[in-house]
Amino acid sequence: MLRGSYRRGRMVDVRTNGKARRSRAGANPVSCAKRHGISACAGTTVQIARVSTNVRQCIRAIVMALCVALAPAIALAQPDPNKVMRYGFEIAETGFDPAQTSDWYSSIVSEQIFDTPLAYDYLARPIKLKANVLSSLPDISADGRSYTLRLKKGIYFADDPAFNGKKRELVAADIAYSMKRLFDPKTKSPNLYLLEGLIVGMDGFAQRQNKAGKFDYDVAIEGLQLLDRYTLQIQLTESNFNFLYRLASHNSCAIVAREVVEKYGDDIMAHPVGSGPYKLGYWKRSSKISLEPNPGFREEYFEAEPTPGDEEANAIYRKLKGRRLPMIGRIDFQVIEEDQPRWLAFLNEEHDMIDRVPLSFSNM
Repeated sequence: MLRGSYRRGRMVDVRTNGKARRSRAGANPVSCAKRHGISACAGTTVQIARVSTNVRQCIRAIVMALCVALAPAIALAQPDPNKVMRYGFEIAETGFDPAQTSDWYSSIVSEQIFDTPLAYDYLARPIKLKANVLSSLPDISADGRSYTLRLKKGIYFADDPAFNGKKRELVAADIAYSMKRLFDPKTKSPNLYLLEGLIVGMDGFAQRQNKAGKFDYDVAIEGLQLLDRYTLQIQLTESNFNFLYRLASHNSCAIVAREVVEKYGDDIMAHPVGSGPYKLGYWKRSSKISLEPNPGFREEYFEAEPTPGDEEANAIYRKLKGRRLPMIGRIDFQVIEEDQPRWLAFLNEEHDMIDRVPLSFSNM
């Protein structure tokens, strides 16, 4: 299970029988595969994306298609260590703190590590939101100004020394804390604009804290009310029914633990600890990143609601329904900035996917 997306109109690379092909992003992945003579459910490796309009949101769909090609006949209790997805990056990452990063490549990696309250169902047409760490979609007031989020119980962050050997459950206060971090001047978040002006009392509080020279996370905010351990109510400054999409955005609402941020301080970019399906296994800056399955990831199985009559989506659903997540045993990202070596690595099957066809090879 990978998470992320492509901008509409970008060329997506497809490999079949050792040959590289290309399709226009924005098309149905299985339809594209069929046009290239690929049967996604017949065991052929496909690297192609279902596309949403939110940047980086459909990398999950890429691996969904890859899992269809690689999935065995019997569902496994644990990710298959022999399944490795290899992804070639054009530009190096900057780090893995979602509050401090907004670049494409860092976010692709971070989205595999951190959860958001909501997620996307990519088999639905149109694509729709679904609960991720919430027990259901938020309760929204009639005027669109109040959102009540109820978390599932029993979701835990990956083990880390910051938790002193104890299991750390994800709770409502973690969502509030993660949102507040975008307003903290010390964080210098490039994603502040996504929440700025939306939450009652938050902007004024941030301004006062900035003048005081200290950001106090323990101060109660009118717009972020903790009703109990697992319930957060968000009050908005004005009616906004589209705020749901902020709750599915990695840039505005990736959930982090306060203990981890405080333990690692300025080095937090190198210590991503989330509740998502993967954790950071290896990182050589500007060279290689390896993600390993999070052994403490909750018991979760593939589910979707494909549109009736969509044969391709329903075929994927039948193939993956009920499989334990995550399915892939390791994800390797390698940075190759030069066009020719990156393209040749893809042609030689050293990578399963590259971000785009280099312009110098686009007319070949």
